[in-house]
Amino acid sequence: MHIAIDFISFSCSLAMFRPKHVFICFLISFAFFIDPSSQHVDDVKKQQMREKVREMFYHAYDNYMTYAFPHDELKPIAKSFTDSLSELGNLKLEHLPTDYNGSAVTLVESLSSLAILGNKTEFEKGVLWLSENLTFDVDVRVNLFECNIRLLGGLISAHLLAIDPTNRLIQGSYNNELLRLAEDLGKRFLPAFETPTRIPYAWINFKKGVMENETTETSTSGCGSLILEMGALSRLTGDPRFESAALRALRQLWRMRSSLDLLGTTLDVVTGEWLEYSSGIGAGVDSFYEYLMKAYILFGKEEYWRMFRSAYLASQKYFRYGPWYHEANMWSGKPTYWQLTSLQAFWPGLQVLVGDVAAANSSHREFFHAWEKFGVIPERYLLDHQMIHPTERYYPLRPELAESTFYLYQATKDPWYLDVGEAMVKSLNRYTKVAGGFASVRDVTTMQLEDHQHSFFLAETCKYLYLLFDDSFVAKRNYIFTTEGHPIQVMSSWHEKLPESYFSGNWTFSKSGEWESGASALSMKVCPSIAPNSRLREQHRESVCHVPDQKIDHKCWSNRECGVDATTCRQRSCSEVGFCGLWNPL
Repeated sequence: MHIAIDFISFSCSLAMFRPKHVFICFLISFAFFIDPSSQHVDDVKKQQMREKVREMFYHAYDNYMTYAFPHDELKPIAKSFTDSLSELGNLKLEHLPTDYNGSAVTLVESLSSLAILGNKTEFEKGVLWLSENLTFDVDVRVNLFECNIRLLGGLISAHLLAIDPTNRLIQGSYNNELLRLAEDLGKRFLPAFETPTRIPYAWINFKKGVMENETTETSTSGCGSLILEMGALSRLTGDPRFESAALRALRQLWRMRSSLDLLGTTLDVVTGEWLEYSSGIGAGVDSFYEYLMKAYILFGKEEYWRMFRSAYLASQKYFRYGPWYHEANMWSGKPTYWQLTSLQAFWPGLQVLVGDVAAANSSHREFFHAWEKFGVIPERYLLDHQMIHPTERYYPLRPELAESTFYLYQATKDPWYLDVGEAMVKSLNRYTKVAGGFASVRDVTTMQLEDHQHSFFLAETCKYLYLLFDDSFVAKRNYIFTTEGHPIQVMSSWHEKLPESYFSGNWTFSKSGEWESGASALSMKVCPSIAPNSRLREQHRESVCHVPDQKIDHKCWSNRECGVDATTCRQRSCSEVGFCGLWNPL
């Protein structure tokens, strides 16, 4: 079998810029020339699996519309509904409203998926209903982060899809009604940012603003993952307040990092003090990393890249252990909790955007092994005890593994990822499908179900699985997906400044061993490689995961003095004779 690898324009993790226009490609794609009969088999499988995922989506969507709409989410076992917007992030179920009747959250979340599936009729019906009926002038206390990624992100994405002439999703008239709803929602967010630190409260009441005696605790992801939606809202409306508020909060959060470039998990928005020092890439922090990288792609600010690069390198140095990522103390860098969480499964997808495909593949395979072992991924697995967390045995139909599988297939075109997607589809249908939709798993050891179909199952899980088998919607287009899976098209007009250079760690060595200032990944229009360039043998490109050894001569007393290898993204260790290297196999 002969395989030829060719970088193509749709898929590059880094932004590549020209003076008069911006060309963004956010994945790596390889064209594989293989046996035509094998390719035909893959094409047939993709078509079959695409239709199975389509059936999954409509089983979930149609049941929501029948039994739950216009309430927030579906209870698929009881074939009923839950007005869950006020419950999202509200673990103690405090301050629940008495007369709130829902905001059609699942419909808002489903619009971009309907567009990707090509259902113009249902998309337009949804837009029309929301335009005429949805209001945020209701007395309900909501989580700012959840509302931002689900409602604001859903409305902005659907608006951009509606006005895109290449999609032709709206046959009748559309007068920016969704954008007006998004603007109204954004204005209701602004009082949350009126704190001494400019970091927003985690909770806001749509009608009354910040409630009296409101909690001052928030999470890093909760206050650091607002820039995509609020930045896009400012660009679309011309009102700078939304982006300014989100950016001020993000900058303040970054100023609070430790000397190791690590952040904690929770903090006080009034005092600016950290409450939880342990941190990782999972719950409470995850989308902070994601939004730094994606904000750089969407808005072109090098400030976002500089923050992301520092944070990412710190994560590789202090969190990574082979293919796994543990948590660590933000001040000392010492490990705190050794655990796998389902939310961490987004990380390989983010690494594909950066170009660290080898590292992404390594971690992704471990997550999939966990999926195979249990049938789905448990919410939390204790690596040090080799057991599921006793109180977090559930799987709420999360999309993160499907998301990373989609990105890695786009990056490699390796048909193994299609097999992963097929296995996930089979598991979801086997364990979670019920007559009234898809139910969450309460306990992965018994597969006991819970009566809840989360809106992100339609916004993300089904969407990423569908795109895995049919990527025609994103082919030859430049989109970033929000942390809730809503596509936002990358436009050169949104770039305030065109980045001119990339950091030196990704520059190319010339044959003479000297740095070539004009040979960065940007100027070469390629992504950082994870291996020597097979076609340009004189050159070698480093991966962004590279962390140098502390000493130039590579001598060491302990593993902490060793860095991360540039080509394999593996942690180097200190040998018995005192030199850093790749001594231990994974």
